[in-house]
Amino acid sequence: MALRALRAVHTPGSTHLLDTEKGRPINPFCCLDTLPIWMRLPGLSPSIRALCRLVLNDPNLAQENAFDHAFIHLGIDTDTVEHPIFMTERLASPLHSRALTSELLFEAYSAPSVAYGIDSLMSLYHNTGTPNQALMDSLVVSFNTSSTSVIPVCGGRALLGHARRIPYGGSQASELLLKLAQVKYPSFPAKVTKEQCTTILHKLCEVAPDYNEKLRELADPEKMQEADRIVQFPFVNETEKTEEELARQAEKKREAGRRLQEMATQKRLEKLAQKEKDLEDLQALREWKFKEKKSDFMVRWIKYRLRMEGLDGEEMLESTIKKLDNDIKKARKKDAGELEEEPQEEPVFPLLDVPDADLDEDEIKEKRRQKLLKAGYEARLKARKEKEAARREKEEEERRELEERTSDPVGWLLVDKLKLREKRKAALADRKSTANMNRMKSIANLASDEPATKKRKKGGNSMSFRGGSLRLECSYYLTLGDMFGANDEDWAIYRKIVSRNIAVESSDEEDDLQQLAVIESKLLQHDPDFTPAHTYASLKHQKSALLSAYRPSYDQAELDPNPGTTTRSRDIEGAHRLHLNVERWRVPEVWFQPGTAGIDAAGLGEVMASLLPHTRCGRVFITGAPALTRGMRERVETCIRPLLDPDMPVTALQAKDPELDAWRGMSQFASTEEFKTAVITKAEYEEWGGERIRRWWGGNWNNAF
Repeated sequence: MALRALRAVHTPGSTHLLDTEKGRPINPFCCLDTLPIWMRLPGLSPSIRALCRLVLNDPNLAQENAFDHAFIHLGIDTDTVEHPIFMTERLASPLHSRALTSELLFEAYSAPSVAYGIDSLMSLYHNTGTPNQALMDSLVVSFNTSSTSVIPVCGGRALLGHARRIPYGGSQASELLLKLAQVKYPSFPAKVTKEQCTTILHKLCEVAPDYNEKLRELADPEKMQEADRIVQFPFVNETEKTEEELARQAEKKREAGRRLQEMATQKRLEKLAQKEKDLEDLQALREWKFKEKKSDFMVRWIKYRLRMEGLDGEEMLESTIKKLDNDIKKARKKDAGELEEEPQEEPVFPLLDVPDADLDEDEIKEKRRQKLLKAGYEARLKARKEKEAARREKEEEERRELEERTSDPVGWLLVDKLKLREKRKAALADRKSTANMNRMKSIANLASDEPATKKRKKGGNSMSFRGGSLRLECSYYLTLGDMFGANDEDWAIYRKIVSRNIAVESSDEEDDLQQLAVIESKLLQHDPDFTPAHTYASLKHQKSALLSAYRPSYDQAELDPNPGTTTRSRDIEGAHRLHLNVERWRVPEVWFQPGTAGIDAAGLGEVMASLLPHTRCGRVFITGAPALTRGMRERVETCIRPLLDPDMPVTALQAKDPELDAWRGMSQFASTEEFKTAVITKAEYEEWGGERIRRWWGGNWNNAF
């Protein structure tokens, strides 16, 4: 419930209400218009909304807070409200809702009297001039927040018994627009709210005179682009760095690289020093072993030292010393800038040719170790040769492809071959196409050239070949029907067709696609003008012109093949855009075709057609905020024109201010003496309850007296 703010002005002998917007006296009554809250109350910040969420979840507390807000802005600072109250309620308002409101006004605020009116009739009262002309014969169409009501007015009286209500209003239209945007942009980076969709609905949506004709018009991509409207959401763009910032960033990267190089050099020197120390220790151990006498104690001590160094025996000691010596020499040459690799000497394995009978136990163990070393050496040599052979083969293949591309460019047109194959498949699917007829002729020719087998001559399951020509045994088909395929030999004819055509053109599409992928990868690597958007897969899945106009793409790969450049900001800006085209007419069309939104109800045109006989005129009055939608008045006239006589005038009048004229009509009526006959006093409330109201021309009739 929304209330417009008025404040009290105290003058000697009387109390008047002053409109805070216009600054003029209105009347001494509190006129409360229950139009949509977003039209009245100032926008609340998200933090305040979060604090008020618990209060607004309870309808009674929400209504009480709305009343408090209105009365405070009216300047009423007393515990009770000593003014008559005039409120609007929806058509055929539930009695329970009315009872709660009356109870709140009479019990909590001690209001002296309350009157309830229908907002659309109050808007009609304000727009039709003097009271004598206010209720002329007309059809009142009210676009409310949660519904749309149509009330016939005849002879100065609203025929509420014939009134109709469509369960579709401004709130449902905003929700539908929000859902359409979410379906169209499932991964939209910004959050689209219902309030934003309400603003978009009022500013961008239109009502088409003929919706089906409008859809046929939008089937043209150019027309779709002309009808497109872009809603740009806020985004954070990447700031372009200045030359000084780029130079400073590059210097930081170079400094970090230098530090990493220094750390790597320091670590390499530490490893080299450790290797030199280990080499000195092992060489000292080897020299000490030859100098000392080999007693049992010394032998055990030497083995203990070798085990502490991680060596299994004296042979491993020699190999470890040799390996450390080579590693130290290579490291020193690398530091000195000598990068030439010295040819490695082929290892010698002398014990492999000696029989085991001529070797002792230790030599046999050494022979086994040499055998393993030789196997590893041969495996590394073989892998090196295979790698060199693969390199030469790759170079030869690249040279051969270059020659083929220059000598036979037509053979590289794999895309045309793939398109031709797809076209041929589509032609074969059509039974009346030339390609399919030629295929059947080939089958018949192959069948006529095939001699009849002995089994067919005896059984004759499906066909009989006589004299080398194809002849169907009509009597057999009339009695048993077509039995082609009962024998496995029948299907051999298709294999023969394939074998005849396989030499003409390759039928393996996967091989062509693989070869095409290899060629595209080379073009992407060497051709600067060839981008991922030019590949066969991208072109095959490319959107049609109509889909591109319906939802333009801002893909990073299409707009910016080199990520990280200044064109990246355009992608961010485009990703935060909503393109509205068909939705601009689809959402308002639900008022006339509710079935398009899944609503099981009659449209506005059908409802008006059923109510026009009660008004006996072609005058339609439309009010409510959605009435401001462009084309709404013209569409209403288009709906009622075929329903009336050709000589009867058709007029669709729109309220001067569809959003606020209901409040103005209430203010105007509250200043008359007739208003006192429409109110219910507190004594009547205590006698009859909160559900009862007085029956008058501008209020509901349910439970009225």
